[in-house]
Formats: sequence, structure tokens, C-alpha cells
Amino acid sequence: MPNAGRPVFYTVRESARLLRVDASTLYRAIREDAFPAVKVRTRYVVPAVALDRLISDAAESGGRVDPAQMAAERRTAREVARVTGGAPW
Repeated sequence: MPNAGRPVFYTVRESARLLRVDASTLYRAIREDAFPAVKVRTRYVVPAVALDRLISDAAESGGRVDPAQMAAERRTAREVARVTGGAPW
């Protein structure tokens, strides 16, 4: 459930600011499907839950977190669901 006053999505610039990276770096990662984002017409937005997961994973692991690996896992899950028709096996 969304927190009152907290956005559900962030712009790429807002996300980049939160992650302390340049917006062009984040745009490149999104275009390469190495960072989670939703395309709405010609603009990208980043789900707040994706940033939350990234932060949580970094805090829990105490080490490096690779959003590209997260994206690869997501692509693999989508492909498995497509091939199996969504079957849980």
C-alpha cells in the first residue's frame, strides 16, 4: 500500500538524484534493460518499489548490488512465464 505523500513512481532524474548518479547513466541503464522502469509514451518512470528493493538488497548484503542482474532475473522470469504459459514449474 502506498505511503501517503510518497510517490509510487519517480522520474528518472529524481531516481538518479536519490541514487547519486548522473541521469544520463540511469537513462542508459534503462535503455539497456539493466534497470527497472516503466515507459509511458515517450517517458520513463521508475517504480518506488524498485528503488526500495535496491536499497534493501544493498543494506542486507552489505555489498554490491547489481540492478542489471535484477533486470536479467526479471527477463528470465518473463520468458519462463511466456514459454510455460505462466505455469509454476
